[in-house]
Amino acid sequence: MLLHKIDELRSVRREWAGLSVGLVPTMGALHEGHLSLIKKAKETCDKVIVSVFVNPIQFGPSEDYDKYPRTLDRDTELCQKEGVDIVFAPSPDEMYGGGRLSNDTLTYVCPPFFYVNKLCGKSRVGHFDGVCTVVLKLFNIVQPDYAFFGQKDAQQVVIVKKMVKDLNVPVEIIQCPIVREESGLALSSRNKYLSEAGKKDALVLSAILNNIKLCYNRGITDVSALKETAYGFLTDKHDLEYLEILDKNTLEEKKNADNDSIALIACRVDGVRLIDNMYLGG
Repeated sequence: MLLHKIDELRSVRREWAGLSVGLVPTMGALHEGHLSLIKKAKETCDKVIVSVFVNPIQFGPSEDYDKYPRTLDRDTELCQKEGVDIVFAPSPDEMYGGGRLSNDTLTYVCPPFFYVNKLCGKSRVGHFDGVCTVVLKLFNIVQPDYAFFGQKDAQQVVIVKKMVKDLNVPVEIIQCPIVREESGLALSSRNKYLSEAGKKDALVLSAILNNIKLCYNRGITDVSALKETAYGFLTDKHDLEYLEILDKNTLEEKKNADNDSIALIACRVDGVRLIDNMYLGG
């Protein structure tokens, strides 16, 4: 069932009293990574809702909102094949009531500075305000028991968990593993922008992470030393934005890595901004 209106969704949701409901928030252009979240939701819940919404307020002025891939017909078909109960695809006007989308006129949810002033938040100022605002709106609209997010957006998952805890939102956040192509490239809707040569160059992200984990498993724990191992993989085709090793639960910096550490990387390849990460423990 494809719905575009909040009232329509709420009407159906009221009929599900006593059933467990899972929400998979997406921006569409679904791939196997999204489908893995849907499969987990189907295993966990009686009813599953997938939202498809390219959220304008999480994109910066120079980012790719206008050209972000929009494939609603295909997304709906994939969801139907997976047994999704509702695909919720609202317009920006439906979600935000029209008007100017800025924090001068719209109520935003602003996560703590500690969590956003690092990693993707440093270059994408305001991004996580937009993410938290739309996610909280979806939680209020859908009222799910569970919400499913992918590990690839690790900073986002930590921030959403923090928001849910601090604002007493009655939803359990379930994080699902990264899904990769056979080559090792983490699946992303933005991979569509890569040329064939760019896809090969993009393999450097997972290569760096795998090498850091290998070095950690061999006994190297000094974070500076682990990060130094990355530079031999980079060429002039890679514009490295960040490479960090942090606590996977709190995003706190570490001098020495341990089994609760996560290595995170962002790099532009072929003009496309890609992110990836890997747990060092386990």
